[in-house]
Amino acid sequence: MFHLLQADITRAVRDVNSAGSYLPVALQFLFAAGMIGTLMAVTHLLGPKRKTADKLANFTSGIESHGDARQPMAIKYFLVAILFVLFDVEVIFFYPYAVNFKGLGWSGFWAVVMFVAFFLCGFIYIVKKGALKWED
Repeated sequence: MFHLLQADITRAVRDVNSAGSYLPVALQFLFAAGMIGTLMAVTHLLGPKRKTADKLANFTSGIESHGDARQPMAIKYFLVAILFVLFDVEVIFFYPYAVNFKGLGWSGFWAVVMFVAFFLCGFIYIVKKGALKWED
């Protein structure tokens, strides 16, 4: 009886790993790509072609634009944004550890300590370079 059950499980696993099991996914991708191509072609062919000055003007939501959009901007804004993303992603990596910290044992603990140490090294580097100083 156990041998028959194991044979059924083996056959089911082999069926799941066959190329035929990916056919619905492939068909969905083909359908999506075809739909995108078809809709783009139809809107290009049937859409209006009159280009007036009003249609070609930038949309400013009723506010008159002033100045040039190519003005230099302080790099501090971008550094803070990148730092936010960096440390936000770091926090995301703590969730799997928090869920399974007992199962990971001491080796998992030391891996997380090394992970935090690497980020602390980066943070110390950033502070020493003055990336968080806003006196300018």
